[in-house]
Amino acid sequence: MNGKCLCGAVEFQLEEPLPGLYQCHCSLCRKLSGSASDTALFISREQFRWVRGLDKISSYRKPTGFRSDFCSECGSSVPHLMSNTTHFWVPAGLLDGEFRGKVMAHLHVDSKAYWDEIGGQAEHFAEMPEMDELSRLLHEVIEREEGELLES
Repeated sequence: MNGKCLCGAVEFQLEEPLPGLYQCHCSLCRKLSGSASDTALFISREQFRWVRGLDKISSYRKPTGFRSDFCSECGSSVPHLMSNTTHFWVPAGLLDGEFRGKVMAHLHVDSKAYWDEIGGQAEHFAEMPEMDELSRLLHEVIEREEGELLES
């Protein structure tokens, strides 16, 4: 699966299988996305590869550790290596083609905007769950689909 920013200056590849998606409804992610939530996935370092544009990436970090990487040409949010250094954060809207991932989790729902109506059947978390728990949930759909393929 390939992905790129709005202008195409920053491009990357993800190796499948891809995990499910999450939506974060915290105030920082609302500001980052300009919307009700940020939709993204966490992917292992081994499954991620930059194609081009590393020199076009700028970063903003808050003293709390919150990080936003973006293309210096078009301003699109772009992937970054998370502080745990084992996973990349990847904005779902950058993915090209037909990614059939599903939103598996809603994070920080206790701080969502008043006007934000969360739909669907994904798991809700009042705050940020432990990374192991979230990772397990986001990979459940892969394991379930692989199991269904084996049964066919």
